[in-house]
Amino acid sequence: MDALKHIRLMAQYNQWMNARLYDAAAKLSHEQVTLNRGAFFGSLLGTLNHLVVTDIIWLKRLATHPTGHSSLEPVRRTERPASLDHTLHHDLPALSAQRGSLDAIISAWTAELSAADLDHVLEYRNMSGTPRHKLFGSLEPISKSPTHASTSRRAANVASVEERERQQACKIHSSRAPS
Repeated sequence: MDALKHIRLMAQYNQWMNARLYDAAAKLSHEQVTLNRGAFFGSLLGTLNHLVVTDIIWLKRLATHPTGHSSLEPVRRTERPASLDHTLHHDLPALSAQRGSLDAIISAWTAELSAADLDHVLEYRNMSGTPRHKLFGSLEPISKSPTHASTSRRAANVASVEERERQQACKIHSSRAPS
């Protein structure tokens, strides 16, 4: 598969997985979503905030491409998060809305990409300020790292397990209710 097709496929997968993840999380109470589970970013909401933060950081880097992809204009106007654990939103609906907007931007951006765009050397600074240089086409911020995929799966599993537990508790409660 050529690089552009792969990038576009990963953008579609990213959007699909995010929709599944946020749908599962939406079935949880605010308390369940914000409960500190001892994960690196604390709660499910903290982890989801982190994933949006990392996408904003990478999209801002990608937005420096000399082609000036117009689909990334909203990202250029977005303030760069100060840290990887920055909290963008304290509630799931607001974070979900931003996630949806970013996924739409990513899809539009991948549609704008050309093969020639992938030959550009991206120069950026990491979060510590260290200069980095990478071939644009070698970066896969959309497909994320295995850690991101694993974190997303774990978060979706937590949401699914808690929803099943809630449903089971409702069944038990309703079976004990006087008729």
